[in-house]
Amino acid sequence: MGDRHIDGISGGTGHEVLDQLVGTAPAFRNIVRQLPILARTDAIVLITGETGTGKELVAQALHRLGPRATRPFVAVNCGALVDTLLEGELFGHERGAFTDARERRPGLIVQAAGGTVFLDEAEALSPRAQVALLRVLQERTVRALGSIAEQRVDVRFVAATNVNLEGLVQSGRFRVDLYYRLCVFSLTLPSLRERREDIASLAEFFIARHSPSPIRPKLAPAAEDALLAYEWPGNVRELESAIVRAVHVARDGSIQASDLGLPSPRDVDAGWRPAPDPSSGSYKFAKRRVLDAFERQYLSRLMKEHGGNVTRAARAAGKERRDLGKLLKRHGLDPRRFVASAA
Repeated sequence: MGDRHIDGISGGTGHEVLDQLVGTAPAFRNIVRQLPILARTDAIVLITGETGTGKELVAQALHRLGPRATRPFVAVNCGALVDTLLEGELFGHERGAFTDARERRPGLIVQAAGGTVFLDEAEALSPRAQVALLRVLQERTVRALGSIAEQRVDVRFVAATNVNLEGLVQSGRFRVDLYYRLCVFSLTLPSLRERREDIASLAEFFIARHSPSPIRPKLAPAAEDALLAYEWPGNVRELESAIVRAVHVARDGSIQASDLGLPSPRDVDAGWRPAPDPSSGSYKFAKRRVLDAFERQYLSRLMKEHGGNVTRAARAAGKERRDLGKLLKRHGLDPRRFVASAA
């Protein structure tokens, strides 16, 4: 079914999953450093972050770094659990429990016995689903449809959401008791815009993974510029899709900016902005995106004017050299790229 998948030990070891968490940005590395510690506990972890930031990959790492690694990892898309199928999918059913129940079927939670249940898009749980899940988290038992017996379950739960659950609690759309059950520990994954220094290394990682031949194409300088200039509303998932496209259309062993299907740095300097992400319409998010775009455009122009000389650029901007260096790193701007721009 499209709303769930079950992995055994074939998905790789914990360290192999950690190898896929590519990046050196401090906010991202801080999360990666916590994973081995959180993996050793059975406490529920709530993973938050925008769509495409790698929440399921982090959940897999929590599973495979811990003592449950050899047991199943069951991913459930909560948005696909309609009320009429909820109990049957999660808890299972006995033969004859309803018209089409021709044989006994264990639910997803039972199938994950000894392993991990990953509740993706937890914000999409209906009120009825929230009540049912809360009972499981409290009692650690399930009862299949058509059965009179409670069955004890031994699973670890990890949940994920791309919205502010606290806001949903305040508006009455998410149960406060369930919220506190889910966020014993919480991890917030940064967007790709907040870790621009990782874009180039992520691109190289995806080139190595998806190249159709042993000879990997190289990123042309203009292609790397385009990757760094783009805002990535779809985050790492969107970056991977762009690289998959590029490695299949690249010619002569070189990925050009046009192969990525992204706007060029010239378009960005001319005032181009990506279409707004419909899932992120908050004032705070929109303001941050505008400020990030302004900062990057300003810094690019400043460094071009001063030929990559950080000291002169900082003096012209009225900032400390160290502070300007941090800004450049945050936006993935290497001063060496601008040396050729010197007058």
